[in-house]
Amino acid sequence: MLFLIVLMFIASSCSGIGGRTPTSEPTLPPPGVTTIPAPDPESAVEAFLDAWKEQDYEDMYSMLDPITQDSITQEDFIARYEGIARSIALRGLEYEIVSALINPQSAQVAFRLTLQSAVIGDFIREVVIDLVRHDENWQVAWKETAILPDLEGGRGLYLNIVGPPRANIYDRNGLALASPATIVSLWLSPNRIGEDDVESTMLRSLSRLLGFYPEYIRSLYDDIRHTNWRVNLGEVSLQEFQREQGLLGSVGGVVWSEYEGRYYPGSGIAPHAVGYVAQITQEDVEDYQLRGYLGDEFVGQIGIEAAFEDQLRGVPGGTLYLTDDADNLERMLASTDFELPFAIYSTIDRDLQAHAQQAIQGFTGAIVVLERDTGAVLALVSSPGFDPNLFDWHNPSSGSGLTALFESGGQPLLNRATQGLYPLGSVFKVITMAAALESDFYTGTTTYTCNGEFTELPGQTLYDWTVEKDRPPHGTISLIQGLERSCNPYFWHIGLDLYNQGMTTALPDMAAAFGLGEPTGIEIGDAAGLVPNPEWKMETTGESWAPGDAVQLSIGQASLNVTPIQVARFIAALGNGGTLYRPQIIQSIENAEGLVQYEFEPDVQGQLPLSEDTLETLHTAMYLVASAPMGTANRILRYPGTFPILVAGKTGTAEVGGEDPHAWFAGYTFEDRPDKPDIAVAVIVEYQGEGSEWAAPIFRRVVEAYFYGYPMRTYSWESEIGVLWTPTPTPGPATATPEPTTETPEP
Repeated sequence: MLFLIVLMFIASSCSGIGGRTPTSEPTLPPPGVTTIPAPDPESAVEAFLDAWKEQDYEDMYSMLDPITQDSITQEDFIARYEGIARSIALRGLEYEIVSALINPQSAQVAFRLTLQSAVIGDFIREVVIDLVRHDENWQVAWKETAILPDLEGGRGLYLNIVGPPRANIYDRNGLALASPATIVSLWLSPNRIGEDDVESTMLRSLSRLLGFYPEYIRSLYDDIRHTNWRVNLGEVSLQEFQREQGLLGSVGGVVWSEYEGRYYPGSGIAPHAVGYVAQITQEDVEDYQLRGYLGDEFVGQIGIEAAFEDQLRGVPGGTLYLTDDADNLERMLASTDFELPFAIYSTIDRDLQAHAQQAIQGFTGAIVVLERDTGAVLALVSSPGFDPNLFDWHNPSSGSGLTALFESGGQPLLNRATQGLYPLGSVFKVITMAAALESDFYTGTTTYTCNGEFTELPGQTLYDWTVEKDRPPHGTISLIQGLERSCNPYFWHIGLDLYNQGMTTALPDMAAAFGLGEPTGIEIGDAAGLVPNPEWKMETTGESWAPGDAVQLSIGQASLNVTPIQVARFIAALGNGGTLYRPQIIQSIENAEGLVQYEFEPDVQGQLPLSEDTLETLHTAMYLVASAPMGTANRILRYPGTFPILVAGKTGTAEVGGEDPHAWFAGYTFEDRPDKPDIAVAVIVEYQGEGSEWAAPIFRRVVEAYFYGYPMRTYSWESEIGVLWTPTPTPGPATATPEPTTETPEP
């Protein structure tokens, strides 16, 4: 009987009764009626998850169905997703649609979700999301299991983060520039300082401990000797302090306090290059939590500390727990171990850096010292400097120290060596001379009558520096002598002549080839500067490049802006045969297990577009700047009479309008010693005067410290080396025996 019923059912199906046959034609809609394809729930889920990937929580909320929106506010919805992101240290997510179950008015879409945590790595779950059909669209019928199925019932997540101690920063010789330590903060109470012998004992002890001259320490309190004001001296490690503790405890006036923290010796050796750490600020907490930080850590702010934060910190580990609705731990969901951090070995020479910082102490400016033939940064100085230890609030001198720092003015946190922008003044004449020699219109022996006045620009008269100095004009001189004596009219003539010969952009083109107008690429970042050219002028002023622009640029004025590190780079290239090396401040990056992540190798960025003859002619002229009787740096750098080191360079004085000019000196050594690679040095002293009087002596001191380990000659404004600085130093007789000279310093 059952068999007969089945046969009857099959027969009725084949005859088309109750449905259409497989070969029947589809039923078409009536004319004029448009059909709307059924919406795709998978596309709706993809849009929802894509918005999650972009952290566009408002867009996600707009995709919820009205009933869900009635049950949770947008604010609470966003807070839930942001809280989960922080809890898991979410740095990204991926998904893959697995399946979909579709009914006319509802659907379920399953997907594989990979949450990428900065702490526990990839965390994978299979998730199902519900949808309802509303106005021909699919909307998300959201509940917390749409984030993770584990969150059912109001559960939450808790991430216990474990990380290693922050790694150290070292100089090129393995001496610490930043490391954890028990630190001693020192200060003085002037009215408790003993008299005469007791005071002298205290000063000698502090001098040994802090590296300051006794006279400098006395100057800090001499005018307030009878007050109880606090005079911050700086910080030393406990180990260093214990060598002097007994003596300092026996004299009056010295107060100290211990704390644990990250120690920067010398109250900051290369503070702008090394940087400092400070506690995460409240406004940045959420961003750091997404990167796997708890939120109360000390993190790098500038310099190496900031640029290599990830390496110095290491990769944190931790355990992710599921919590109940009362925040009690329920069970572990995932766990991972931390990875060791990497110590940073810099190319900085700590001793040279300390000498260079002292060399420009009391001035505003910068010094850059590069290995001439590799680009390695040996010293990077920005003055005024700052004490990076003050940014640790555990330091009892932090509050008063930071207040004094920021009230002192002078933008002490600005790294003038890499971010300071300056006109180059007469140092640019090296570039102008290079363009002239490469033009085939000039040789090193081409002569020009260099009078005190320049009248080749119609309607204008420009004056050489000799006029202001009331000195006789240079007369008829060669191009080499023009650079040696820094004759402005000769270089104005070159700029105008090249322009009139049809080489209108010869100077900006050569400046760009020397690496100006673009960042050097140093690891801690630097400014690009500006080389004015026809395109720039048209964009900024709407005017065409004119002969006057070439004339002003020829002596490093116009709108030219350079950084000291750019200058050091091209000066090094002139000394090494024409190779522009990228300045690098990192020697190696390695962890405690000996794993090396990076090792220094010279990085060639380009070649100066100069022939060997041009390079040799420039070298000759720059050597004569230092050593010829009429060379502008002869009084300071003449070899061998005044200075026992072979150097070539150029003085510069950059006008800044209404202020005293910036003093420049940039040069390189060519000793060719097997034990001491040659160096290139750029020095700028802001608003101080002539390069020959201010920057050249500082250049000399840096070179002395490099080759001999200490300075050998006082400045004209010192009574002893490093002693008796005045607020506004003025040139005067030096304590060292002066050498005779026939030279007049250039402005």
